[in-house]
Amino acid sequence: MSRDHISEPRVDCTVDSAGRIDFVVTAPPAEHPRLLLRLRPPKGRPETAVRQLELEPGGDGRLGAVLEEAPALEDGRWDLYLVAGPGDERQRLRHGLRDLRALVDGETRDRPSPVAVRVPYATTDGFLAVRAWLRTAHAEAGRVEVTDRSTRVTARLHGASLAEGAAVVARLRGGAGTERTVGLRAEADGRGFAFDVEHAEVSGGRGMWDLFVRPAADGPSVRVGRLLDDVAGRKEICVYPAAAVGAATVRPYFTVDNDLALEVGRAG
Repeated sequence: MSRDHISEPRVDCTVDSAGRIDFVVTAPPAEHPRLLLRLRPPKGRPETAVRQLELEPGGDGRLGAVLEEAPALEDGRWDLYLVAGPGDERQRLRHGLRDLRALVDGETRDRPSPVAVRVPYATTDGFLAVRAWLRTAHAEAGRVEVTDRSTRVTARLHGASLAEGAAVVARLRGGAGTERTVGLRAEADGRGFAFDVEHAEVSGGRGMWDLFVRPAADGPSVRVGRLLDDVAGRKEICVYPAAAVGAATVRPYFTVDNDLALEVGRAG
């Protein structure tokens, strides 16, 4: 770490199980400091959402602010900045300590609709950001098992319940409507379920197959992923083996948004 990084303002954070985040900023004294959260726009696009919080002095000389659980943050990645006073330029905040212990067992609590999730994380260049998800409903993936013939997934539905005609759908990304419907085994409470995707069913369409659950025969699809813990990005963390199917391979993986998908490629 360079000396410039040491002198830059830093922020610690603590998250509770409801999604409330306490921020503590270490920065030089300022007249009217504010904490600014900015929804990161797509490259080349203007910013569309900003949330500002007043920073109050604490007993230890640092500054504190609280991001309450409501209203929910829009879906996306939020970067944090310090604004020292009116008219001052905003300054990106380096990450400090992140206490995310309250999120570790988040999948054990049923969530109402809409499902709102916030996970602070350190960016690759050392700043603090918050990954927020906001979905009408969500299917939280649990155990993922890969066998020679299929990928088996257990999951739990949040923000909705399973009804007659519920099924899992594997949808080929960019495949102009190409999809496979998979039966599921529902638990008695109408929330938990499990399913098996036969590798032979998807190995003919090379590419990425995104996984959804359709809670009812005529209802909208709900994405299957893993959001309800303390991991903001699990693509490089949860790595599964590939299974060979003839001249193809099938491998489950988590996308950059922590959604579950199947990657089909060529063997070898």
